[in-house]
Amino acid sequence: MEYKAFFMIFFSVLIAEMGDKTQLATFGFAVNSNTKLMVFFASALALIVASAIAVVAGEAITNYLGRETLTLVSGVAFMLIGVWTLWGLK
Repeated sequence: MEYKAFFMIFFSVLIAEMGDKTQLATFGFAVNSNTKLMVFFASALALIVASAIAVVAGEAITNYLGRETLTLVSGVAFMLIGVWTLWGLK
């Protein structure tokens, strides 16, 4: 197992998910539910399924675009989203 990659992915996803709309929705479900454990398992399973879809889609797209192209496109997309977000704050 590649521990460095594992921990980089783990902490990147953890930081990205903190305070986002998914976490806030889970918070809301937990507040309104008597079975907190069910909320935990349902939201954890949802994140696992979403991550699985991302991995499968990333692998499939990599077969057509190549890793370098996909990395470049992803980086540019993140930068454009950041600029768009900052532009909307004015």
